[in-house]
Amino acid sequence: MASAQGEQIMAEASPSSAVRITRAEKKNEKLPLLRKQQSVVSAVSVNLLNEFPDEAFTAIVRQVERAIEDGVVPERIVQGSSGSYFAKDSSKQTVGVFKPRDEEPYGAANPKWTKWLQKHCCPCTFGRGCLVSNQGYLSEAGASIVDVKLSLGVVPTTKVVYLASESFHYSTFDRASKSARQLASEKLPTRIRQRVKTGLPLKEGSFQLFVKGYRDAEYWLRQFDGEPLPTDIAHDFQLLFEKLVCLDYIIRNTDRGNDNWLIRYERARSSTITDAEDVDEKGDQRNEADFCVVSHGAIHVAAIDNGLAFPFKHPDSWRTFPYHWAWLPQAKKPFSKETIDLILPKIASHTFVESLVEDLQNVFKFDSSYSPGLFQQQMSVMRGQILNLEKAFRDRMSPWQLVHLASCTVERDSATSGGEAKIHLRTPVFSCW
Repeated sequence: MASAQGEQIMAEASPSSAVRITRAEKKNEKLPLLRKQQSVVSAVSVNLLNEFPDEAFTAIVRQVERAIEDGVVPERIVQGSSGSYFAKDSSKQTVGVFKPRDEEPYGAANPKWTKWLQKHCCPCTFGRGCLVSNQGYLSEAGASIVDVKLSLGVVPTTKVVYLASESFHYSTFDRASKSARQLASEKLPTRIRQRVKTGLPLKEGSFQLFVKGYRDAEYWLRQFDGEPLPTDIAHDFQLLFEKLVCLDYIIRNTDRGNDNWLIRYERARSSTITDAEDVDEKGDQRNEADFCVVSHGAIHVAAIDNGLAFPFKHPDSWRTFPYHWAWLPQAKKPFSKETIDLILPKIASHTFVESLVEDLQNVFKFDSSYSPGLFQQQMSVMRGQILNLEKAFRDRMSPWQLVHLASCTVERDSATSGGEAKIHLRTPVFSCW
């Protein structure tokens, strides 16, 4: 009996069985990548792909999925150079912004024909040579990861999700295949028909929670010129502005104008209410008191449109891609102690920086065009940005001074768990500073 058990244990631990288990595990690990190559993903797989530890975020994505099933499809956004959509719930309220991977500027299904014309007729004026093509959705999700790791709180939660909708831009072949499958399934027995996939292919893309009550920074900054903020609100805005600066600088955002970061400003209000609850036995009012209720103002900042970040090299061809916030008066003030105390202990830690790199890699590696070498180049740029930001904090510089520091990259040295910093001397033809 013992020998039989021993043979069974040896059989279970045999190399062939171990290989089978490893392959199965690898297959499951690459599930999102393999699913992208299929025309349609089953409903069970969709639930697995769109499941996140953040239960609130998962619930919102589920609302969008149910709305699409009920005929409330995402609405394409007119602005921008790529296909992006307002995702709605069943009550037709916008709850998120979905940006499919294949509808990005270089994507095969980009619905903006003007950008297609620009790309093919004037390629020298299209795109950014320092960015990896068709990784905008990963850049959006990566910015959210950096925001969470640094406790900035300025990027609406963003993750990679999989959705399918009639309103998305599909090829003629995809739509014809769907119609053919639906027509064929109607002639099949019910038991077989249930296993036939008749929907449109899922699209992989970034899903960012929609923020309400915000307007573009350009509008509010003009308002603030004529109506200065109260002292306490101005202080809060300065802190939020510095967090935006840190985010953009670390991810090397190449597309930050004052029209793609948002501000929500709630002015202070006061109102008078009457307390008439004291009444006598006859119902007559005994006394009346007026109270003045003061609602303190508040200000919030949202950093959206982070899809053109994480370059694999510093801009050095035609354009600088400057940070437009650098010309604001808030950028001339040295970084505050609150911001330094929040961020410096983290970015000064090698362990923290490598943990951030690992978290980013866990998202970027599922892209079909993922290249480990190219990803390490992106991270070298990010480490160089972090090194400069650390120097700016220690020297109590301002954001304006920060952007004037020499660009550098830090290549990781696996042998010493450190890195070598290299100064980037080449500058673009058209430089802003």
